[in-house]
Amino acid sequence: MIRADHVLAVLLLLSSPLSAIAQTPPAPATPEQTQSAPGPAPAPAAPAPATPAPATPTTGAPAIEDGSTVQLEYTLSDDAGAVIDTNKGGAPLTYTHGERQIIPGLEKQLSGMHAGEQKHVVLKPEDGYGPVNPSAETEVPKDMLPPDSLTVGAHLMARNAQGEGRPVTIKEIKETTVVLDLNHPLAGKTLVFDIKVLDVAPPKTGGPKSTN
Repeated sequence: MIRADHVLAVLLLLSSPLSAIAQTPPAPATPEQTQSAPGPAPAPAAPAPATPAPATPTTGAPAIEDGSTVQLEYTLSDDAGAVIDTNKGGAPLTYTHGERQIIPGLEKQLSGMHAGEQKHVVLKPEDGYGPVNPSAETEVPKDMLPPDSLTVGAHLMARNAQGEGRPVTIKEIKETTVVLDLNHPLAGKTLVFDIKVLDVAPPKTGGPKSTN
């Protein structure tokens, strides 16, 4: 069992599914991670482009490389096809490539892609959130948790004194303490991503050039 000495300073209840694409789930500062349905309202089939977009990008279009600012549309499913998370119909996910802001296994698969391209990516647990570690749990005083979160299976976000966050799950509730599972909720799972690259901005070079 992992000690709770400095691991869990603050616990916040997560009311919506974790953003599974992020390397550290709380990274997006805007908590708009509502579970958006695949389609908004009764809309007839969207008029798809008559001519399929060519796989070859426009000449000169930037490719994803370290330092690129990338915008993505994604749907994450498990290996049985059940949707876990999606941002379709919502704001794109924006990240800087090479800075480990998203799952490293997915980041690797995106290298070299261009705006408009799509990709189906299957990540085994070792390329996602790793295998389940049975000893990754800790016991904390019950009064450290929000009273309305005291339910087995509830997902919480723990933050240490440095403000670093990690998702945890309530595993067992005792008389005065609570046992927390420190594995990521998606640990041990095969992750299936359907990705569309919406935009790629090339890496920023040094500061503005001086002119005489």
